[in-house]
Amino acid sequence: MASGFIDKARITVRAGAGGGGAVAFHREKYVAAGGPDGGDGGRGGDIVLKVDEHMSTLMDFRYKRKYVAADGTPGQGKNCSGRDGEPLVIRVPRGTVVRDSESGEIICDMAGQDSFVLCRGGRGGWGNQHFATPTRQVPHFAKAGLPGQERDVTLELKLLADVGLVGFPNVGKSTLLSVVTRAQPKIANYHFTTLSPNLGVVALDENTSFVLADIPGIIEGASEGAGLGHDFLRHIDRCRLLIHVVDVSGSEGRDPVADFEQINAELEQYSPELAKRPMLVAGNKVDIAPDREGLEALKAHVEGLGLPFFEMSAAAHQGTRELMWAAAQKLQELPPITVYEPTFVERPLQVDMTEPPTIERLEDGTWMVDGPWLRQLMANVNFGDYESRNWFERQLRQSGLYDRLEELGIEDGDPICLYNLEFEYQR
Repeated sequence: MASGFIDKARITVRAGAGGGGAVAFHREKYVAAGGPDGGDGGRGGDIVLKVDEHMSTLMDFRYKRKYVAADGTPGQGKNCSGRDGEPLVIRVPRGTVVRDSESGEIICDMAGQDSFVLCRGGRGGWGNQHFATPTRQVPHFAKAGLPGQERDVTLELKLLADVGLVGFPNVGKSTLLSVVTRAQPKIANYHFTTLSPNLGVVALDENTSFVLADIPGIIEGASEGAGLGHDFLRHIDRCRLLIHVVDVSGSEGRDPVADFEQINAELEQYSPELAKRPMLVAGNKVDIAPDREGLEALKAHVEGLGLPFFEMSAAAHQGTRELMWAAAQKLQELPPITVYEPTFVERPLQVDMTEPPTIERLEDGTWMVDGPWLRQLMANVNFGDYESRNWFERQLRQSGLYDRLEELGIEDGDPICLYNLEFEYQR
């Protein structure tokens, strides 16, 4: 693969966490007992994907693999909310398909939209103004902000081309592209000249044009990962029409019919749907063929399958325009470029409060309690406030934690350790 062309990358993205709510009380001259006025925390910044029409590869993701948006700022007194975190915009080429790395499901296809919120920032925590009640007029606690979404995603670039050129290496696909478009692919007389897909616009007249892609040569075993073909077969996925270029000159001692069938077999193995894509067949290099034996054999075979066949010589500019007009007419009958529908199901952000915590008794008799829901619960408690501690105590008892500890044999006075909090158990 060419060092400058990267068409697949895996990255980790994390939206910003929400800021914590504030514990504050109104202080003003001549106003007694002003009451709680702690503001809410700001929302964490989102991770946003945005299409950049000037990008053609995923090269930017080769060395930077982690993207983190800004957190929201904490709330303040006087009912002032914290600032929301700035969203982090990640630019990708049009045609990038975003998948969940764990499940492989499609999250979004950046062919059909210009921007997409990939991860949402966490909500800011409530300030203590929300917790005032007739019986609790001076709440000394607030809620912590929630964490932002985080996930590992795989980016796949699938070219947005109407027509894809397929065939063995060195059959003249790059030459054809250079002749019918303004693209300037690297051309030479050796195998694997094309190490990355090349795109060009075929403009036949003022009202007729389409995008043509030169896909790197497919070799036997490409669908199983051999050679270059496997890396780039994905770029044919969106093509509405395929032009199968076959060398009929016999200059390398190859059988055109066998080559044609072998490429089709690779396409079938990679994707049966792709193998059914409409196809035009072009017998190339007719100008240097010593005889028409290979050409006629391929033509009879292809037309026997019901496929249109064209004779041409890309190097001599012979028959190329007729081929392009046939492709343009065929495209008018075909549906637009495929946009992949999302299959990913969003997982809930909230921690499952019903998940039982882990309990372990140490040699010194301390009971260690751990669990994701417990960490979130403790983030919302002000342990310096009596009412907040009582609320925390009720939450532990209602969760069934104390019942489990009693079943395991805890006794009055035994120490319990919850992260950085330690206290003695009392029935």
